[in-house]
This record gives sequence, C-alpha cells and structure tokens, in this order.
Amino acid sequence: MKKEIREVKTINKEKIIQITTLDERWYAKSVIDSQTNLPRYIFYPSVTWISSYYPKGIAFYKWLANKGWEESEAIKISAGEKGSKIHQATQMIDDGKEVAMEDKFINPTTMELEELTPEEYKAVMDFTEWLDITKPELLANEITVFGDDYAGTIDRIYRIDGQIWIVDIKTGQNIWEEYKLQLSAYSHANINYKELGITDKEWQNRRLAILQIGYHRNQRGYKFTEVEDKYNLFRMARQIWENENPNAKPDQASYPLRLMSKVRAKKVAKTNRIKKI
Repeated sequence: MKKEIREVKTINKEKIIQITTLDERWYAKSVIDSQTNLPRYIFYPSVTWISSYYPKGIAFYKWLANKGWEESEAIKISAGEKGSKIHQATQMIDDGKEVAMEDKFINPTTMELEELTPEEYKAVMDFTEWLDITKPELLANEITVFGDDYAGTIDRIYRIDGQIWIVDIKTGQNIWEEYKLQLSAYSHANINYKELGITDKEWQNRRLAILQIGYHRNQRGYKFTEVEDKYNLFRMARQIWENENPNAKPDQASYPLRLMSKVRAKKVAKTNRIKKI
C-alpha cells in the first residue's frame, strides 16, 4: 500500500501524525473533542502540496514538453528519493552525529534502506563544509509547524551572526517560485519561537533562505540564497488548491490485522483431522 503514517516532532512536542498517500500529504493534529472528551484528529494539507498549485513558469513547461510526461515523472520520483535520503543524512550531521559512507537511509518510494550514491554523499559533504565554514547556531531541525489551514515541516531555523534564518534545504539546481511560497508559509505559521530562544525583535526581523547542496554551478558545491516573503502568493495558491480539491480529505479505510481464507482454512482443518485418524 502506497501509504506512510508516521509521527513527526513539533516545537511543543505535540503528538502529530503525518499521513502520506500517492500524491497527497496531510498532517494530522491530535486534539481532545470538547463534547466527548475523546481524542480526534484535525487534518491539514501540506505546504508542499498547496504550493505545487502555483504556476511553475515557462521554463518548467518547456522542460516538461521536452522530456515528456512519463520521463518527467520518473525524474521527479528519482529526485524525491535522492532529496529524502540527503535530508535524512544532513539531519544527522546537524544533530552532531557522524554519517559514514556505508550508512543506509530510507528510500521513500520503496521504503527500503539504501546506501547513499556518490552524488548524494557529495551533497552531504557540501552541507558539512557549509556548516563548518558558516558556523550557524541550530535552533530547530526538521520541525512540523501549523498555520490556520495548512501544515508543513521546516528544515532548519538557524541564527547566523545574530540573524534568524528559516532555511529550506534543496538538492536541485534551480529555485522555483513555489519554493519561495513554501518558505513564506513556514514563516507565517503559528510558531512558538520563544521556546527556541528567539526574542521578539529577532523574530520580527527573520529572513528566509534556500540552501542548495550538491550544487553544480560553482566550485563550492553549495549556494545560500535569500528569498523574499511571498506569503500573499501562498494564500492565492491555497485558494486555487481549495478550488481544485473542494472535498479533499485523507483516504482512510479500516483493515483487519490478519487475513485468512475461510475456504482454505476449512480444507486444512479437514486434512488435519484425516491425518489424525
């Protein structure tokens, strides 16, 4: 079944369940129903899913026309697998852990553990070099945040030379407009920044950036790019998403924990009785 259900962490250590289906991602927050006093989940569409409805621009559509739908989908899946494994490794690096060349990380498509490819390992090397040169203070690492009608996962919040940065780590060579919308949405989520040790003044002056690693267009292998806040465009994309998905909700179904054919079980039981005789 192409579905992943996992707990993710928030600043407040709330119990959050992330539900991923074929091409939709939801975040579920556990709350206590005021009438029944029983737990229930409120579902929020992901920032990435919403932002994908923003027009991608002529350059993207030319690339799509050149590659064709099937090839472009294969490239997208491959890029997603690569990005996920690299993110897992960089998270370990930022947590002060060691990443060895033979370490294995989960492929989100197959859900199997895989070693990093040489290209993926090089991207993690680039990230490590950026860390050691820039020396950012890590304030948050892969945390889930909620807006009023969306949710998402912030890659990092850093303090660099006294400046607060919300940073998205990307492994591609281009910065698409929807990436800026994603960061803007994270910035305007309901974040208890004081629990991260951030002052009111620092938060008011926060800035947004995309850190590209495994970057091929310079010798360093990474690029840190500040992007402007485009939350107003994210809200427009949210309206488009809602128009295209008016009754959107996670696919949910109940399944038995064990499966057995009654016909086959009856036959086996009959055979066993005969053997005993």
